[in-house]
Amino acid sequence: MIRLLPQRLIFPAIVLSSFILLIASNSIAALNKVQINYRNKPQFNSSPANLVNNSLSENFPQSIQKWREEIETSAAENNLDPNLIAAVMLQESGGQPSVISSSGAVGLMQIMPRDGLASKFICNETPCFVNRPTIQELLDPIFNINYGARMLSGLSINLGSMRNALKSYGPMDVGFYYADIVLSIYYQNF
Repeated sequence: MIRLLPQRLIFPAIVLSSFILLIASNSIAALNKVQINYRNKPQFNSSPANLVNNSLSENFPQSIQKWREEIETSAAENNLDPNLIAAVMLQESGGQPSVISSSGAVGLMQIMPRDGLASKFICNETPCFVNRPTIQELLDPIFNINYGARMLSGLSINLGSMRNALKSYGPMDVGFYYADIVLSIYYQNF
C-alpha cells in the first residue's frame, strides 16, 4: 500500500487547479465568441411569418451566394427568411452540396437520410430516420435546400420559435449551443 503525505499532494493539486481554470477560461472565451447581439434584430421567439425577409444578404460568402435563387425560392415557399436558410447552410456545409458528415448527415443543409450510416440510429426500437429521403435524393442541392427549409419551418411552427426549431434541427444533446451559433451567423450577415 502506498501512502501519500499531504505535502506531496499540494503540487499536483495546484497543477490540477490551474488546468481546470485554464479549461474554464477557454470555455468562457469560446462562449463569448458565440454571444448574440439582439438589439435592432428580429427576435427569433415567434413563428416564421414574423421573420420573413425577401432577399439574401450580400454579406454571405460566394459559396452561399451561388445558391441565392434556390435559397430565396425555398424561403418564400416555406415562409422563412432566406438569410436564416443561408446561415444554416453556412454552418452545416459551407455551401458544399456533396458533403456527408461523419454522423451521416448529407448535403447543403446536412440532413440525416434514411439510409447509410444514419439507418443505424435507433429511436424507440425503430430507425430514427425511416421517413427521411435517401442519400441520393439529399445530394440534389435543390431538393436538399427545400427539404431543410420545410423542416425548419415545420419545427418552428411545432415548437413555437425559431430558436427552439434550430435547437431541434441541430445535433442532439448540445442544448441551444447550435441554435445560438446559427443565429450568430444570421445576425453577422443580416
